[in-house]
Amino acid sequence: MKRLSLVAMAIFFASLVACNQASAGSSFNQQAKLDSLEKDFKQVKEEFEIIKYALDKRGISLEQARAEMEADNKVWDIPDEDSPVFGNTKNPKLTIVEFTEFQCPYCSRIAPTMKELNDKYGNKIKFVYKHFPLSFHANAPAAAAASIAAHKQGKFWEFRYALAPHSRELGDSIFVEIAKQVGLNLEQFKKDMVLDSAMQARIDKDFKLGVEVGVQGTPNFYINGKRQDRFSKELVEKMLKEAK
Repeated sequence: MKRLSLVAMAIFFASLVACNQASAGSSFNQQAKLDSLEKDFKQVKEEFEIIKYALDKRGISLEQARAEMEADNKVWDIPDEDSPVFGNTKNPKLTIVEFTEFQCPYCSRIAPTMKELNDKYGNKIKFVYKHFPLSFHANAPAAAAASIAAHKQGKFWEFRYALAPHSRELGDSIFVEIAKQVGLNLEQFKKDMVLDSAMQARIDKDFKLGVEVGVQGTPNFYINGKRQDRFSKELVEKMLKEAK
């Protein structure tokens, strides 16, 4: 159904009021309904003008706002594939997919929250990690490669949280030091962490998936397939309570 413009809505309501007034005669109840309808229309018009003003301030059109709303409400089917997964993998109440990287300071800050959620709700939530190294973070791809090397030895999550505080000092020496801390086979780790074409392709696969589902920066979170702009521990706990 084609949406009516504001002018068309005004004409529609005006004609409706006129027609009803002609047939209502002296009926008090009918007139009260018309007055209420007219009041509602004035409120709708005022709210529309406020919304239009806010959109103009942002520099976007109604169509662009509608596209944003549809994207925010879309539920995506995001495959696990060979990504690191933690928690309840068989029957989770929530699935949280995180698109993130290691050089991003915001990703570093949210890491302790994610670890707390892992530890507290691992029996209820499935956590999935996706690599999304931003182009202006030169050390992020190498860090992703190092984490993938840790994943090959079954210690991705330990490596991830140990590396998170070092977002400003990423490099091979840090990667090896963290590998020691979490108990990895260092010889194997050093071989597996090399950022060759195959490793880059693995990272790029996650990045392309992120672009497809509308990732707009890092970290970006999807809960049960729906992107969450205001991710927090409190949001997760609220959604857990509401989950069937």
